[in-house]
Amino acid sequence: MIIKRPFYINQLHTAVKRSPVTALLGPRQCGKTTIARMFGKNRVTTFFDLESKPDQQRLQNPELVLGGIDGLIILDEIQIMPDLFSVLRVLADRPKSKTKFLILGSASPDIIKNVSETLAGRIEFVEMTGFALQETGSKRWQESWVRGGFPRSFLADSDEDSLVWRENFIQTFLERDIPQLGIMIPAAAMRRFWTMLSHYHGQIWNASKLGRAMGLSDKTVRSYLDILSGTFMLRQLQPWYENTAKRQVKSPKIYIRDSGILHGLLNLPDMHTLYSHPQIGASWEGFAIEQILNLLRPAQAYFWATHNGAEIDLFFIDRGKRFGFEIKFNESPVITKSMRIALNDLQLDHLWVIYPGQHTYPVDEKITVMPISGISSLTPLRKI
Repeated sequence: MIIKRPFYINQLHTAVKRSPVTALLGPRQCGKTTIARMFGKNRVTTFFDLESKPDQQRLQNPELVLGGIDGLIILDEIQIMPDLFSVLRVLADRPKSKTKFLILGSASPDIIKNVSETLAGRIEFVEMTGFALQETGSKRWQESWVRGGFPRSFLADSDEDSLVWRENFIQTFLERDIPQLGIMIPAAAMRRFWTMLSHYHGQIWNASKLGRAMGLSDKTVRSYLDILSGTFMLRQLQPWYENTAKRQVKSPKIYIRDSGILHGLLNLPDMHTLYSHPQIGASWEGFAIEQILNLLRPAQAYFWATHNGAEIDLFFIDRGKRFGFEIKFNESPVITKSMRIALNDLQLDHLWVIYPGQHTYPVDEKITVMPISGISSLTPLRKI
């Protein structure tokens, strides 16, 4: 089965035309290489796989080799050879050069040392994720929720095959991918931390609590958190501060970005076991938030909560308008006092309640209940 991903192809067309260096970033196995090869198919393209020993040998003198190539140069898994960034800066600054560079990476600029500083003003970033509902089709939301968005997990022949793939992915990520970044943390320790986070999925970050549970310092668990965030495994959803008299939460919420990886860590192979697990509400919340962010791609996104219990799961500002989302795993969600407070205190232009049902209906002039299968209709928010 082939699932088309035109959004990323279009993003690359724009970025490559505009900037000498484009970085396509996202987690391992999310489809970056496939998209890059599709993008380079109808143009003069030279491809280097930096995990390949022969390609590493070819780049022993990278400035000489890359400087003699015209067209599009694709460098896959750039984080393996971070010294190439200084070479790319020199090549990108050549006068009248027609060569374009597309670099693929499985770690954010915060993890790949000095990339932002070295290529400042020369590089444009495109962030990629696994399959989203607008790509797989909204009718398959249950399958997407259980298996997550990694292509090989989603497209597996069975839930069992999908779970096995995810377990192998987790093991490879811990034992090979993290060490390739120069981060020397025992795989067992990081696995324990990651599994513990799966039980705190959707909760406010508390370094001291996690540190005590693992027998580690706050600084150490913070570093573990940043590694998982920088490799696109984890989302730290930051709190929004509104100038009100209420005491507001000021620590981020933590989500494992891919629902399939979450379920793998929790050993939830199918919908039946998921429905009987106490983490189902938190899992649903994280899944819905990722789908909304993947579809709408706001510049910044937040949650909002006060110490008195008022909260909103997702909040962002787009073109001066304020939008909120509340995620409810309930067939008949009701409008709560907390939603009314958020609507008023944040001065929301509209609030959506996302649920696993089938029908979209308004419950207030500024509040709409919407099924996860209907979120594609949210794309033209600026018209509201």
